[in-house]
Amino acid sequence: MKIISAFFLVLFASGVRGREATFIGSTPAAPVVRTFLGIPLPDSVDFIRWKVNLQDDKFTLRCNYGIGKPNTNGFVNGGKWIELNGAFKKEKNYYFLLYGNKKLGFIELNTDLLYLLNSENNLLVGNGGWSYTLNNVTPKVTNQISVVAKQTSLKDSMTFEGRTPCGVPGIIAPGRECYKLKWHVVFYSNSEKNKPRTYKLLGTPWRKEGGRIGTWEIVKGVDGRTIYQLNDESGNALMDLVKLDENILVFTDKKGKLLVGNEDFSYTLNRKW
Repeated sequence: MKIISAFFLVLFASGVRGREATFIGSTPAAPVVRTFLGIPLPDSVDFIRWKVNLQDDKFTLRCNYGIGKPNTNGFVNGGKWIELNGAFKKEKNYYFLLYGNKKLGFIELNTDLLYLLNSENNLLVGNGGWSYTLNNVTPKVTNQISVVAKQTSLKDSMTFEGRTPCGVPGIIAPGRECYKLKWHVVFYSNSEKNKPRTYKLLGTPWRKEGGRIGTWEIVKGVDGRTIYQLNDESGNALMDLVKLDENILVFTDKKGKLLVGNEDFSYTLNRKW
């Protein structure tokens, strides 16, 4: 009995220590990111492509960065490369990469998605090209989420933008060639009554039509999460966006599962104003 117990104890311990995950994605180059990676602040950088491996209490990362080469997903002259190895620690749903005396923080949205943080542990805000989300290369695609944003007072209008892969449900017909989707969404509200009104949606699928319009509403989902639901011209649900904070929205599928991106784009929209 003691031998059997010892065997299962060793097996359990090796399973715990063998946990490994790899995350990929492309992000802008905020100062906190440049500082950690050792990229000089004056350097011109359009975006950074990441591959981060986490195993036990160690990390390895490999980043390619530089000026984007037009009409490709690469960099002018191949860009520059950075490779780092160090320790990482997890505190609840926060991850911290440690390299020398430098630290870089992420929040785990779920097992599929990590989101980069600023020095105050707030979500970094991306731009129209890239977000600060990293995506698990072997996603489970789950409806779990660790961030529940509070709904605050609505402005007369607010604009979100970004680029995503083509997997937003119901947007691209099966079999149609698609590399990425560009998004520009303006939400209009009645600020006096603090209620949503209409939206205008511009982007790749509606370029010829000059965009589309409809109504939107705020829905409370699983675990109290806040969802911005966009309806079509007939009032039928078109797409759902989970609110992470005032500046970040993430696409979900029809079952509320957060969509997982790739090395080029994530399913994240960033607030422009």
